Amino acid sequence: MLPTASIQSHTSVSDSTRHDFSMPNTSRITLPKGLSHDIVTRISALKDEPSWMRDHRHAGYTLFTQKPLPSWGPDLHTIDFDEITYFSRATDAPAEAWENLPDTIKETYNRIGVPEHEKAWLSGVSAQYESEVVYGSLKKELAEQGVIFCDMDTALREHPSLVQKYFGTLVPASDNTFAALNTAVWSGGSFIYVPPGVQIALPVQAYFRINAERFGQFERTLIIADKDSSVHYVEGCTAPTYTTASLHAAVVEIFIHDGATVRYTTVQNWSTNIYNLVTKRARADRNATMEWIDCNIGSGVTMKYPTVILAGDGARGTTTSLAIAGAGQHIDAGAKMIHRAPHTTSHIVSKSICAGGGISTYRGLIDVSSEAHEATSFTRCDALLLDDHSTSTTYPTTKTGGNTTHTAHEASIEKLDAAMLLYAMSRGLDEIAARSMMVNGFISDITKEIPLEYAVELHRLIHMEMEKTIG
Repeated sequence: MLPTASIQSHTSVSDSTRHDFSMPNTSRITLPKGLSHDIVTRISALKDEPSWMRDHRHAGYTLFTQKPLPSWGPDLHTIDFDEITYFSRATDAPAEAWENLPDTIKETYNRIGVPEHEKAWLSGVSAQYESEVVYGSLKKELAEQGVIFCDMDTALREHPSLVQKYFGTLVPASDNTFAALNTAVWSGGSFIYVPPGVQIALPVQAYFRINAERFGQFERTLIIADKDSSVHYVEGCTAPTYTTASLHAAVVEIFIHDGATVRYTTVQNWSTNIYNLVTKRARADRNATMEWIDCNIGSGVTMKYPTVILAGDGARGTTTSLAIAGAGQHIDAGAKMIHRAPHTTSHIVSKSICAGGGISTYRGLIDVSSEAHEATSFTRCDALLLDDHSTSTTYPTTKTGGNTTHTAHEASIEKLDAAMLLYAMSRGLDEIAARSMMVNGFISDITKEIPLEYAVELHRLIHMEMEKTIG
């Protein structure tokens, strides 16, 4: 029997934004709610998948029914798995032009602004609506160089041997409860392959939208950067606010071969009825670099710990993260750096802001094996509390297996400085503007790392939160 209960919707920094709207349900196919081997079989059949993937799915479902929910972090026993819809197909196939999308979906992405982003600063776009990708594009010159950027369902059909080689090797179904769930019911997500030596100058973006109520979105993303290549992948996530719970449980696997670089930027602005439970892991080979930029603004509950396995000599991993927790929100996030080779380096910077009784938790791991001679790691966690009712907690763990390791950890927690606030107001700013300026200064090393369009939206959300904190 699967765990049952529900989550309530709360007001947060992501409410009342231009992303908080819903459209009529015009899905082509929607499977009954609840999960079983029959539902898993039907998902695989609808996608006409090879037998090896169908077997993966059933093994994942069996593990899901056997694995317990995490005993640490936010309470997840309130998820009602039997009330969730696990698959809904919005269109018959991905469109190659925005104008070919159904009107409701086209209006959704127009209101969010994704088509404008594609024209202005992107090399390619993938747009997922409910369970599957409904639109995909890639600049012609990149396709001619052998770059592959498509949804995972297309990749499984058109590049089966490449998918089978990597799928589930970094995040197997046995890894955790929600990796098992994703393996069973995954749908959509992004597939990227960058050939040796190809440098993609502009980012590629994926946009994930949940529109339906009591819905589960389970995209699977697989990125392969071959030797001496580079790519910047950006994902955005939104959903309308409902009073019932939805579930987002994605899995991301990234392989960075010798000398390659991958940057993965997430700006998550889920509504607060969403459980956001994500497993993200990368493997960096010799002299490879993995960069996570992770911004968690919305959701009622988030549990996410981007990981880098530093597997090759000289590999580098960085995580720069932001958590903003408002009323009724618990953001439990962090980073893991697994040093498995000599001369590897890792760098983690985590910023959190709490208001209205929100809870933020940093949960991190630095694990250095005895083979990782001259490994270096640095972690800094900074928290800003905007009232007396919010909570910020840090749980760092460091494991070292040798005597040539260099590790450092710094942490700070503070409130808005009353004297600085008064000074800013004396220079002509009202209290809302003064608070916004100070908070934006606190996260400046985050916003400079994300695309301008997202930084502008982030500043606007912070201004809205400052309005709420002073009534």
